[in-house]
Amino acid sequence: MRAALIQMLVTADKRANIETACRRLRQAKTHGADVAVLPEMFCCPYDNACFRSYGEEAGGEAQTALSALAAELGLYVVGGSLPELEEEKVYNTSCVYGRKGELLARHRKAHLFDIDVEGGQRFRESEVLSPGNAVTTFETEFGTMGLCVCFDFRFEELARCMCLRGAKCIFVPAAFNMTTGPAHWELLFRQRAVDNQCFAIGVSPARDETASYTAYGNSIAADPWGNVLCRAGAGEELLYADLDLCRVDSVRRQLPILSARRTDLYEVRER
Repeated sequence: MRAALIQMLVTADKRANIETACRRLRQAKTHGADVAVLPEMFCCPYDNACFRSYGEEAGGEAQTALSALAAELGLYVVGGSLPELEEEKVYNTSCVYGRKGELLARHRKAHLFDIDVEGGQRFRESEVLSPGNAVTTFETEFGTMGLCVCFDFRFEELARCMCLRGAKCIFVPAAFNMTTGPAHWELLFRQRAVDNQCFAIGVSPARDETASYTAYGNSIAADPWGNVLCRAGAGEELLYADLDLCRVDSVRRQLPILSARRTDLYEVRER
């Protein structure tokens, strides 16, 4: 399965961002991609002040464009994420479209990014966004795939649940920043891939030093052995990762981590 990682620059112009994403999706298809992945908040500045005003309800402009292009190209599209409006709430939502443009999955970011790192980044998504409440997987001809958004991926329990459902690859639209990115980005993707013996793909916006929130970039793909298959730099890039999904079963046979789990022990009890 060939995956395209689309690290694009996100501007304040929603329509231009959608056009950039569609142009990159077409380019990915011409290079043989089976699935293409966009970054977190691909059509909206990553800023609490923008989420509601850039938001759209289910079936909105950005979603319609990605669905139509997925059908036109016969391409799986992991549509990054965008602000989704429902009643009075705003969600950080990732939609996946199949080769016929059908909606295969919708994941609302379950773990909101509320951090305050001493001497570094402070951000509170919960000031605007509401959390989702689902573990999300979807089916393809290549097998089961997992989906989460950025901060979700820090929670091993969520990744493990996806893999116990059979996920061979976890797709993560994400926007780590210049505090957390250098410290944890590569480490986290390699760690989750090794822990769950699956592929892990993270796609970030390109870095914009003038933005209110500066994304780290460095979109990445890691294999079940923890090898980095590809990694971007800071700027706009379109990367390709060829995933040998048989590698998942092979690694799981060699190191029986999932099959040797002692679920009878994994509960905290009072002494």
